[in-house]
Amino acid sequence: MAKLNSAEYKPFEDSKQTDENGLEFWYARDLATILEYAKWENFSKVIKRAMLACRNSGFSIDDHFPEVRKMVDIGSDAKRKLADYKLTRYACYLIVQNGDPRKEVIALGQTYFAIQTRRQEVADYFNQLDEDNKRLVIRGEVKQWNKMLVEAAHNAGLITDQEYAVFQNAGYKGLYGGLGVADIHARKNLAEDDKILDFMGSEELAANLFRITQTESKMQRENIQGADASNAAHFTVGKEVRAAIERVGGTMPEDLPTPEKSISDIEREEIRKLRSSTQKLMLDE
Repeated sequence: MAKLNSAEYKPFEDSKQTDENGLEFWYARDLATILEYAKWENFSKVIKRAMLACRNSGFSIDDHFPEVRKMVDIGSDAKRKLADYKLTRYACYLIVQNGDPRKEVIALGQTYFAIQTRRQEVADYFNQLDEDNKRLVIRGEVKQWNKMLVEAAHNAGLITDQEYAVFQNAGYKGLYGGLGVADIHARKNLAEDDKILDFMGSEELAANLFRITQTESKMQRENIQGADASNAAHFTVGKEVRAAIERVGGTMPEDLPTPEKSISDIEREEIRKLRSSTQKLMLDE
């Protein structure tokens, strides 16, 4: 991992504050600028998703995202109160995990705010969650590992969207006994624009998470190159995960029930609950 005092991480380090108890924090509006969010409204959406992740990890939102009001200059010696948050390092980590992955600065933030114990913290509280929130947690992990799998595939020489689609299809075929993306989509009776992963229960998501993590690891470990070798590796890992499920007497992923609500719908519902339970600032702009 790169040193955190290197020039590329300097904006994160320079914006760090220390409170009266010696605890470090970052102001959300400062972080928004560093992460290249021009509109506070757009960054606020990222903060809400991070708050949801914080709650699902079993931590207090108030402890990690306390609301504050800041006086800022608006010209002609006038000042105005603006809504802001004092973010802990963990809160910042959750924000960059939920930020726009297309931005290079988001990747830098993910490294800077990396917390090695995050997975253990999630695991400690995971069994206390209901099924919908378990789906949210695992889907979040799948998203992050899929980004790493995309990078591994790119490093292996898969450049075009079509090449990556074939690669993904190979993994599904291994795990789902020969069923590809289109087959699974039809089996779940999904609309054309629905995402398969958004209509999986926690058990099915966990099987796919294992497929993704082990494929990424295999490709890195064995330095796999080329489309054919990459597709074969993904298929093999998927097939091995399926065999493991069979050995322990589990249900094959294609036979698991399809939830009625998508994870996107659950996330929106949870964020609405979060908004209604969070005290609003007098000036939220």
